[in-house]
Amino acid sequence: MIPETIKVDTRRVSCDGASSIRGGKDYRPAALGHPRVYMQIDDSGFVDCGYCDRRFVLRGGPADD
Repeated sequence: MIPETIKVDTRRVSCDGASSIRGGKDYRPAALGHPRVYMQIDDSGFVDCGYCDRRFVLRGGPADD
């Protein structure tokens, strides 16, 4: 099961596990996520984050349904 799918427009993506968690002053969302990793979407049209299993799908690619 894929916990979250994010559609993107570029083949190069990054994930820190907390990019959608933001707050106010002195808030550090990375403490709630994982180290930032950069990934490349291949010919399959998607890539999964090895830390949090988020799936990044290239818009208009073979995995975009």
